[in-house]
Amino acid sequence: MATTSTTIRAADALARRLYAEGCRYAFGMPGGEVLTLVDALEDAGIRFILAKHENAAAFMAEGAYHRTGAPGILVATVGPGALNGVNAVANAHQDRVPMIVLAGAVDADEAQTYTHQVLDQQAVFRPITKATFSLVPGAAHVIADKAVAIATEGRPGPVHIDVPISVADAQVPAKAPPPRAKASATAPSGEDLATARGWLQSAERPVMILGLDAMIEDAGAEVTAFAERFGVPVITSYKAKGLLAEDHALALGGAGLSPLADRHLLPLIENADLILCVGYDPIEMRVGWRDIWDPTHQRVIDITAEPNHHYMHQSSLNFIADCAASLKALSDGVTPRDTWPGGEISATKSALAQAFPTDEDWGPAAIMDTCRQVLPRETLATVDSGAHRILLSQMWECYEARGLTQSTALCTMGCAIPLAMGAKLADPDRPVVGFCGDAGFLMVAGELSTAAELGLKPIIVVFVDASLSLIELKQRSRQMKNRGVDFAKHDFAAMGVAFGGAGHTVTTRAELTDALHTAMTADTFTVIAAVIERGAYDGRI
Repeated sequence: MATTSTTIRAADALARRLYAEGCRYAFGMPGGEVLTLVDALEDAGIRFILAKHENAAAFMAEGAYHRTGAPGILVATVGPGALNGVNAVANAHQDRVPMIVLAGAVDADEAQTYTHQVLDQQAVFRPITKATFSLVPGAAHVIADKAVAIATEGRPGPVHIDVPISVADAQVPAKAPPPRAKASATAPSGEDLATARGWLQSAERPVMILGLDAMIEDAGAEVTAFAERFGVPVITSYKAKGLLAEDHALALGGAGLSPLADRHLLPLIENADLILCVGYDPIEMRVGWRDIWDPTHQRVIDITAEPNHHYMHQSSLNFIADCAASLKALSDGVTPRDTWPGGEISATKSALAQAFPTDEDWGPAAIMDTCRQVLPRETLATVDSGAHRILLSQMWECYEARGLTQSTALCTMGCAIPLAMGAKLADPDRPVVGFCGDAGFLMVAGELSTAAELGLKPIIVVFVDASLSLIELKQRSRQMKNRGVDFAKHDFAAMGVAFGGAGHTVTTRAELTDALHTAMTADTFTVIAAVIERGAYDGRI
């Protein structure tokens, strides 16, 4: 008769807690210092995915998180492995992505007389994580539970755990103490809630600005119901796009980085008599959104997961509360009325459509329009940073939360391909397209071999103009010479084929349409190189 062991490895305690939280994938590159961790993760039912670089592995972990809701897991070995992941961990911190960073570490006593690859990894990760731990056997279960709680509650983010070699194998009790109960959602109450209801009741020109907190809290259904009931137009940050389906009459799309969009959205906000900031986290926004209203002259209600310590804006009322619960509480007993009697909502939508036209024969807007027309409505999109991201974030309609994933706060390049891979791995039945600049593609091209090894079939669309277009545009706007922004043109379609996928080079809408139809039925990933002219983004963002 089999007996159940009363002890397990400390690494098993970590892995089992992560599995209980819903984690089913871990991403990274192993070294000798993390072999026990990888073994424990696999034993717990968490599949370890071998990436080609830790930076890409962390973005794959984020892509999977957006489909599963469970924290992403990055596994990195001691020293250079851990340091390779710093960029993407910092991105997770700024973009509010729950992530558990498991790093190998040299044993503390060994480190006193051994210097090879020894560095203070906790000091490295402390400024870019919500917390950092060094695993000890006697508290393995507690540290595992703390890490999950800190990573997922409030505004989510990464938590780092150093796992020394001997500690990973150390025996600990198999039975874990009960996990800490999750906090319940809270809603406003008292005099401030009564004031807010009065403001909503009297508002003729209300506007709602949605952000990351609302997306993380899955507040889309309540946002839609509230907006429809009270006739409130909705603007989102880029990452919150789709919380209100963007083909809805009240949806005004994403904002925060495009001066062209701001030209039409900011006047509407300036004319509002009630501004509802629902989960609006301005970490995604740029300087043009700093103090765009004066709360002494406009009524502004802030509903956020954490207090305002950013000072990007101020408000008349502050509620540290759940977005959906707050909207329900705010609407209770308030009678809807007609809003925006001058037709400003439809006028703004029309102005935005004219500002971002889709009728060009060829160019970045034509590429985006063709992809949106050809690919199914339920397609998930990712995009990395550059001029193409600003334009795509305005033109790519999202019909659900997390329909477009990008690096919005840190704005790091090279994220679109690994984000698409993580999403496709976790949600294989959904069409996935990743939009890349050619420079961003070159940063992570090696991960296409990982896509081939995993049998993943995302479509990768590359905007090919052989330039860092956004930086070159800024360079020209300052009357500077062209320096350090151009590079050679490469055969991106051939790279796709070389790494085990399919490849197409396109220069017209018809060619792109054919390539997309072929890609949707391909048995591997597809790279579509869309060649555009230099300066194609001028006047468009």
